[in-house]
Amino acid sequence: MQHAFFPYAMLVASLLNCTAHAQDATDYPAKPVRIILPQAAGGGTDTQARLYAAKLSETFRRQFIIENRPGAGNTAGPAYVAKSSADGYTLLTVTPSFTFAAALYKNLPFDAIKDFAPISLMTLSPYLLVVHPSVPVKSVKELIALAKARPGELNIGGGASGSFTHLAGMLFISLAGIKVAYIPYKGAGPALHALLGGQVDAIFSSSLSTIPPVKAGKLRALGISTLQRSKAMPALPTLDEQGVAGYEVSTFHGWAAPAGTPPAIINKLAAELVKVAKMPEIAEKLAEDGSEPVGSTPEQLRQLIAREVARWRKLVKDIDLRIDP
Repeated sequence: MQHAFFPYAMLVASLLNCTAHAQDATDYPAKPVRIILPQAAGGGTDTQARLYAAKLSETFRRQFIIENRPGAGNTAGPAYVAKSSADGYTLLTVTPSFTFAAALYKNLPFDAIKDFAPISLMTLSPYLLVVHPSVPVKSVKELIALAKARPGELNIGGGASGSFTHLAGMLFISLAGIKVAYIPYKGAGPALHALLGGQVDAIFSSSLSTIPPVKAGKLRALGISTLQRSKAMPALPTLDEQGVAGYEVSTFHGWAAPAGTPPAIINKLAAELVKVAKMPEIAEKLAEDGSEPVGSTPEQLRQLIAREVARWRKLVKDIDLRIDP
């Protein structure tokens, strides 16, 4: 599917331009490259990053090594990369937490816009809005109508305050113009268990975690969080289609380098990452957790990061949320 994160019309021309500039980086990489991942090993982003890193290792015949550096609300990794040499040998995986950290934390040791050179957006993973079967609605419009008829009575569960699922839920509440309580849990997993047990009415959850209980009739899926429908669930309408105009939330995974990294290196990496994203085996592997390969130019990822930072800053200000890492 095409994504609204960036226009595709100029993709081919941009990539050809990237390839031309990449000729100045013929000796890169001359040694192993580290990709810093701000999350712990074993998660979805970790798996995806390793898929791409393995392909680049084959292409360049140099090791691309994933190094997990969790901590400080997922800000320890970016802080480390921001201070690293801008030589292309220390890269960063960027995810939604990278963009909303700028909104949540007062004294970050890095600037998400100024301190990094985006390389490529590789994957997108939609979220589903799901409800417990006891909630008498079958669409997002019906859920909104019920919430407006019973203000303050319904609730949405999710991760701890400041987590991605928390912000996804609050964005929905804000755009839908409803009064719904938010119930925080220690993580997305506990929130899903609470929904299955009927302790909360609704949650936003990854398709990987949600599709099995939906198929089993234990939960009801109302909508998908992206602006376009998913290839894996084409019959499920988006929230935007159902009246929540502009609602767009997705777990994305991209790579960036420290600011000042030579454009030739950035463009060379971007061109190769786009090639990896087009490999059928990559799409097949990503489909296992409901993700889709993308592949983008550096400029397209830069625009995505800028839009996401601005959006989360507005939401955090609107709901008066501030957290220390």
